[in-house]
Amino acid sequence: MTVRKNQANLSPAEKRNFVEALLELKRSGRYDTFVTTHNAFIMSDTDNGDRVGHRSPSFLPWHRRYLIEFEQALQAVNPEVALPYWDWTADRSPTSSLWATDFLGGTGRSRDGQVSDGAFAVTAGSWPVSVRVDGRGFLRRALGAGGRQLPTRAEVDSVLAMPTYDTAPWNSASAGFRNHLEGWRGVNLHNRVHTWVGGQMATGVSPNDPVFWLHHAFIDRLWAQWQARHPRSTYLPAATTPNVVDLNDVMRPWNDVTPADMLDHTRHYTYDTAA
Repeated sequence: MTVRKNQANLSPAEKRNFVEALLELKRSGRYDTFVTTHNAFIMSDTDNGDRVGHRSPSFLPWHRRYLIEFEQALQAVNPEVALPYWDWTADRSPTSSLWATDFLGGTGRSRDGQVSDGAFAVTAGSWPVSVRVDGRGFLRRALGAGGRQLPTRAEVDSVLAMPTYDTAPWNSASAGFRNHLEGWRGVNLHNRVHTWVGGQMATGVSPNDPVFWLHHAFIDRLWAQWQARHPRSTYLPAATTPNVVDLNDVMRPWNDVTPADMLDHTRHYTYDTAA
């Protein structure tokens, strides 16, 4: 069984194995297919039209399936690798261990955001940004620029306390746990982290930055915690809802995966502490 660990607790060998598996997926071209998929959905998901991966109830099960597929791709390179998660309520600084040269590298230079250290810097020659929204072919970051702050534990707890998964109109205006976690309302958890990192993470091609996977693993862990705290609450809506994915509807781009299939993460992986 795959066990996802807090990145702060990874051994040097686990960090090295994770980085090397990422680099191999990049060399093979497989990595960029994940970036392309994410960008296609974030561009097509709209509040008033068909929406699957974002701004909708299926945000959480869609990304859960997406991460499983990516984790399986990593494990095809090295079966010992699992997705780590980044607890940004604890590791809140640009000097935190995940930004070290031996792991993800640090922030970008002020002139153009270019990351200049670590395996994913353009100077290392192994991480060209090919699926992009502008002409810059290098990884960019601006950690905490403009005085931005990451969400706090108290803010996370306030969202985990919400008893209802989602509500009409099932988009970025909805109340409920999903939308507050996604970040279109309230204290803004998921979206705020993307903008705190900056660079590609603030765009539809956010998976170009490897930290995307650690961030979304933590978002998934928070969903698992919410599920454990509210066992009588479940995915909504249940059926016959226009433009969104109901409990037993198939989620594109897969032709055989529904939100119901994604409710029990323990069929696929566990986390290193009880969720």
